[in-house]
Amino acid sequence: MRKFLAIFICRIVRIIGRLIGKGTSMPGKFALKVCPDILSRIEKPNMIVAVTGSNGKTSTVEMIAAVLEANGKTVAYNAEGSNQIEGVTTMILNSCTWSGKMKQDVLLIESDERYTKYTFRWFHPTHYVITNLYRDQLTRNGHPQWVFDAIKESVFDDTVLILNADDPMVSLFGQGRENVLWFGLDHSSIDTKEFIGAYNDGLYCPACGKPMVYDYYHFNHVGKYRCTSCDFARHDTDFTVTDVNLDESRITINGTDEIKLAFKSIYNIYNILAAYAVCSLIGISGKEISNRVSNYILKNGRYQEFMLGNHQGIFLISKHENSISYDMSFKFALAAGKPCSIVVIVDAVSRKYFTSETSWLWDINFEQLNHELVQNIYLCGKYCNDLAMRFSFTDVPPEKIKVFEDIDAACAAIRANGDEQLYAVTCFSDQAKFMSNTTER
Repeated sequence: MRKFLAIFICRIVRIIGRLIGKGTSMPGKFALKVCPDILSRIEKPNMIVAVTGSNGKTSTVEMIAAVLEANGKTVAYNAEGSNQIEGVTTMILNSCTWSGKMKQDVLLIESDERYTKYTFRWFHPTHYVITNLYRDQLTRNGHPQWVFDAIKESVFDDTVLILNADDPMVSLFGQGRENVLWFGLDHSSIDTKEFIGAYNDGLYCPACGKPMVYDYYHFNHVGKYRCTSCDFARHDTDFTVTDVNLDESRITINGTDEIKLAFKSIYNIYNILAAYAVCSLIGISGKEISNRVSNYILKNGRYQEFMLGNHQGIFLISKHENSISYDMSFKFALAAGKPCSIVVIVDAVSRKYFTSETSWLWDINFEQLNHELVQNIYLCGKYCNDLAMRFSFTDVPPEKIKVFEDIDAACAAIRANGDEQLYAVTCFSDQAKFMSNTTER
């Protein structure tokens, strides 16, 4: 009776939530109050895929779902991105029958890294993708080691792990396990011999704490590494990007399957590779995966094109409190090889909780914007002066930097000045404040 009541309440609250434009987690919250172990009572598909990590969860899940559905599989997944236990509960209870049976072929779950131990207390994924572990949301998450410990509580012996071999801390989950599959990038032209970034989380081995060395870096601390003391090292990969050509917007996986890139970012490459691995394990051919993912444009709002005056623009979602996300957005802008201006907005640090903590700005590699292609840098929002202070410790020429607390005023100034390519870099919390001043391309 409690199971039926939990499903009923969840669906009623979901309907009300849709009418008022919200409610992806509240229905699950009510259902869990009625029946705390409801997730253990639902009959689930044989294939349960979970995706977690600091970055790339939503994009990876979206691509997996797109490939599976294009190949005739039915999929239940949290398309709206509500990824804590309440949101996952909402999705599952709205995808099952009134008796509590899911009839889909695959249950696909994006899970917040801190909440995996709560969600997967009640059931275990058959396959578990861990994308990466970076410094992310210091106020909420603390150090990546703390997040590692939180995820570790959700890793069970009966689950096949699908791990990013190029991220040292993610690789640690695979130590001593046999049921692990690995994905990663081979050495390519985008790599560097020396570390580039504001900080290096790959200096010391996550297994023994002794110094590590790298043969090369893909970006930040992600690359080919080995410990100088113990046997911890980058694992050989089962799913591999064997060729990267960003100039021609293409990659090759496992030496055979070529994929065209709609978004030329190394982040996007890793998301595609993780999706490729999962879909291959479910039984989709490499050719079918490549056909569906080639030139795939994400629908989750991470990348949007716009016009602002005479400026053609690209909006790049970059998580506040996540320095590597910002680093990759700036790298993407510069890789285009055209004169451009950059807009950086920090007006509300988080959508979920209040904090005025901006120490994470010092972890961002703003130094890379000291580049001849960058014509102007607009620093906007409530924390524009924190941004300006951070930039004062770079070699970026001060005359390129424009500071506006008012985002609308910044947009007006941009609209009246020039026609170079524009890149707007900010988080979901500040997205609408900028995009309301633009028109779609």
